[in-house]
Amino acid sequence: MSHAISLIQLAQSIGAELRLAGTDTQDTLVSGLSTLVKAGDGQVSFLSNKRYRGQLQSTKAQAVILHPDELPHCSRSAFVMNNPYVGFAKAAQLLDTTPKPAHDISVHAVIGENVELGKNVKIAANAVIEAGAILGDNVIIGAGCFVGKGAHLGENTKLWANVSIYHDVKMGSDCLVQANTVIGSDGFGYANENGQWIKIPQLGSVVIGNRVEIGASTTIDRGALDNTILADGVIIDNQCQIAHNVEIGENTAMAACSVIAGSTVIGKNCSIAGLVGINGHISVCDNVVFTGMSMVTKNITEPGMYSSGIPAEANREWRKNMVALRNITSLNQRVKSLEKSQQQ
Repeated sequence: MSHAISLIQLAQSIGAELRLAGTDTQDTLVSGLSTLVKAGDGQVSFLSNKRYRGQLQSTKAQAVILHPDELPHCSRSAFVMNNPYVGFAKAAQLLDTTPKPAHDISVHAVIGENVELGKNVKIAANAVIEAGAILGDNVIIGAGCFVGKGAHLGENTKLWANVSIYHDVKMGSDCLVQANTVIGSDGFGYANENGQWIKIPQLGSVVIGNRVEIGASTTIDRGALDNTILADGVIIDNQCQIAHNVEIGENTAMAACSVIAGSTVIGKNCSIAGLVGINGHISVCDNVVFTGMSMVTKNITEPGMYSSGIPAEANREWRKNMVALRNITSLNQRVKSLEKSQQQ
């Protein structure tokens, strides 16, 4: 169960101005979060999108996190701040009820020779920590995880269940890896000899900075010679693929099911939406946004928003458009012929 916190304590913690309503006082306690529609006594909600203003007027939440412009529409106590969504994120951290992946070092964990364990390390049952690994202070290893030889996890880093960290992978501090993710598996490296594939051992590693979060069932390949690199503050969603020798700059975000092919460099503060495919051996500058289902095949040198996915439409219209697309080459030739005849 979550712990209770007073309205004034929560306001101070999230950086909001507290406005009281009804019989509430600064010491009124809250202990949970919910939506505007479902929240009740003792629960906090938030409004960051004007479309839901109608729900604000009827909510039963104890208090609502909102923008100053929305305060006249709210009859409940309010946490007033310019970015309510950030306020919601901070409040969620304070009221988080998620259990920890481990609570001690289980007798069913397997810990190899010369493993260095920092202070307050916790390792759940059936985890395997191979020889020479280093776990910093307050590291938490979930059930069934594998941490390979010589791997290094910085302080406060947390692995959920069944995460595999291959040999010599280095992760910084305050990282979070969700269940079933694999970090440091072989990159897709082969040479072809007379139709037979010859495997190229992947001799690099993966180096991950601080405050990096990686979703469930994501794969990050080790480098062929140099390392695959994720800089500080990167966030990766579920079921993503990051190939060997990719480099991702600080604070870049990547949504679910997107993929980056080998040896591509992504800049800082980029946003990669879901189902984006990024070609190998290219570079993307800082501050680029790719919308969903974009296909990136060449260098991006200017910041901005880029798109290439085709939105769904009625099948009949799509079929017509595809016929027109197949005829576009002949149409283009006809236009050129007409232009040439007019010039004569």
